[in-house]
Amino acid sequence: MGVSYVNFSVIRFAVCLALGIVTSYCMERSGAFLITPSTLFTTLALLSILLCATWHWNKKQLEPSPIFGVLVYLFFFLLGFTNHSVRLPGSQPNHFTQVISSKENKLLLQLKVTEELKPDLYNSKYIASVQTINGGTSKGNILLQVRKDSLPPVLLVDDVLLVSGNIQPVPEPKNPHQFNYAAYMKTVGVYGQLLCKHRAILSSEKGKTTLVGFSEHIRNHLITKLKNTPLQTNERSILQSLVLGQRRDIDKALYNDYAAAGAIHILAVSGLHVGILYFILLSLFKPLTYLKYGSLLRSFLIVIVLWCFAILAGLSPSVVRAVTMFSFFTFATAIKRPTNSFNTLFLSFFLLLLMRPNWLFHVGFQLSYLAVFSILWIQPKLYKLYQPKFYLDRLFWGIITVTIAAQLGIIPLSLYYFHQFPGLFFVTNIVILPVLGILLAGGLLLVVLAACNALPDFFTETYTYCLTLLNSFVSWVAGQDAFLFQDIPFSKLMVAGSYVLLVRLVLLWKQYTYRRLLYCLASVSILITLLIWEKKKSGYAEMVIFNKSRSTLIGSKENSHLTVFKSDTAFSETSARYPIKGYKTATAVTSYSEKIIPKYFKFQQKSILVLDSLAISPIQSEVNILLLTYSPKVNLERLIDSIKPQQIIADASNYTSYVNRWRETCKKKKLPFHHTGTKGAFTLK
Repeated sequence: MGVSYVNFSVIRFAVCLALGIVTSYCMERSGAFLITPSTLFTTLALLSILLCATWHWNKKQLEPSPIFGVLVYLFFFLLGFTNHSVRLPGSQPNHFTQVISSKENKLLLQLKVTEELKPDLYNSKYIASVQTINGGTSKGNILLQVRKDSLPPVLLVDDVLLVSGNIQPVPEPKNPHQFNYAAYMKTVGVYGQLLCKHRAILSSEKGKTTLVGFSEHIRNHLITKLKNTPLQTNERSILQSLVLGQRRDIDKALYNDYAAAGAIHILAVSGLHVGILYFILLSLFKPLTYLKYGSLLRSFLIVIVLWCFAILAGLSPSVVRAVTMFSFFTFATAIKRPTNSFNTLFLSFFLLLLMRPNWLFHVGFQLSYLAVFSILWIQPKLYKLYQPKFYLDRLFWGIITVTIAAQLGIIPLSLYYFHQFPGLFFVTNIVILPVLGILLAGGLLLVVLAACNALPDFFTETYTYCLTLLNSFVSWVAGQDAFLFQDIPFSKLMVAGSYVLLVRLVLLWKQYTYRRLLYCLASVSILITLLIWEKKKSGYAEMVIFNKSRSTLIGSKENSHLTVFKSDTAFSETSARYPIKGYKTATAVTSYSEKIIPKYFKFQQKSILVLDSLAISPIQSEVNILLLTYSPKVNLERLIDSIKPQQIIADASNYTSYVNRWRETCKKKKLPFHHTGTKGAFTLK
């Protein structure tokens, strides 16, 4: 469709709605005053009345007042703000965070399982909604972690459980610049966690079936059927991801290979998969267009099949977004109403955020919309740079331009979230995308045949061989380490500066004007200034006593160099492991070294004495900080009287019983005590 059909009002309304959601989110994160739902709804109602009055007044004027436009944008901003705010725990009197007391040790909880998560080594994980607490009605989502034992509980979506336990906050990260799992869980509406053993689940029964539960039941049934086929484990896990949107069974090494090769989007059912299926269905149902009302019937069938696929794929945000967008596009085409892909994209964006405002903060949701927007905006101009004459030319040139456009749109955000860039993403997509349609269609057919117990062996063997080739190719690309750029520091300011420059460059490329050139040069200057500022900001010195279970790790940062002190340097590659890797990337460390922990050293005029399991204390005239490691058997009270430290620190290498005893001693001596296992890493600047 032509650009003349772009409805910029839809885009502006969607942007205002998103800004309102972001403002509410930032206010919650900062602990700002929470506006009550009644106040928000009253303000929204008054604004609506004022909006209607202004509209009627504007109709009688020769020149419409700009006040009406301002009120419209303010209305959608407030709509987004209200929509997000009323879902927060503080706005819900019966939310479990408002009901339970920190003094209560044991609660009787009725929970309903709403989602199954990927388990870790020790626990099965689920998201569950709270229904009652000690017999009283409540609400809110929690992270339910059930300890694995010899007879693990078989919990399914929509199961209603009676559990004895206590809801705790999701733990914050205990090391600087690490992934904040608690903040992430809040974006999916989870504000607490419950850790329990199997015996704490007093009863379990099937609850009322929901759409998500129905989807999960179908997926589990199909996965069970697939496990009875000759498909190998790796190939079956890729098929489950490709068709069913279930990635829990993918081997971690194989998943990392897909990420390193720039093919991670293959494993997440998203707009790419829905788009391929859409064009397959267009061709499949084309004969219907020769019938009366055939176009409408074809569109109806396509939408039905797409939503069935979305249910099959677990109704993830990315697939729901894509199916919603293609549904609008399909019906607009069927009724021959002029539309534009931008309108369709932003209309789906608007509606989905009305239903699920928290989706705005999901990484997949953000990357998906940015990729589609970039393809719609950049790819047509890019495609015109070369005019292919043959079918294969057009196919590969189309793939190349789509890949470039999508990558341009998501590179800044990808660098911010993942801090790596796959240099061979180009090669990966040129090879995989032409055959992805065949793999998707073949996979759907294989799943259907397996469900009907009518899967021929030759078909399974052929499909398995194709997936084996795919995995081998991806692993080969991932093995080219020289083309994988990792540990790239990228801040939020850099993301903003990069997108400003990208927008200005594309606008200049589409239409050259002197003003646009000046804007572009100004954007380059801003980005260079940000780079210099970020470099200068990282040029500081600090010492960090990290929190690492059963280990002692001390990091000393001087400008861009990091020295890690540890008890044994026999094991190298500490820099590539938790928590050093994330710290290095976030603080722009470019050089690294390892040393044995000294018994006594100084940092920033502070003297630090390290006492390990041998409890040998070198005689020193001055000790500012006493660091206790590996549970030294020492009379701490006597040692404090002897060396007179100003602060005591115990890391995560110590026994809990020792730490508790030391804490009481420091309390008695009125000395500050810091335990990294409780308070997180200790930082000295």
